[in-house]
Amino acid sequence: METNANVFSNEDITVTYQPKCCANAGICLLQLSEVFRSSVIPWIDLNGAKTDAIITQINKCPSGALKYHLKRKEVA
Repeated sequence: METNANVFSNEDITVTYQPKCCANAGICLLQLSEVFRSSVIPWIDLNGAKTDAIITQINKCPSGALKYHLKRKEVA
């Protein structure tokens, strides 16, 4: 099975990154460096902040290169 290096997931959220769309504004790196890191691989660490903070930051992406999908949780 082939994996996509630009897809990052944890138990709550999946984040995708499209480098060809990225405007390289650096907003994600500057404002949420605990999650979006330029000198560490993988460069997105979804355990670095709460899901709400990650979503807020992704919504600030000027190019739309970062997108997210929330995972559905089963209700018993």
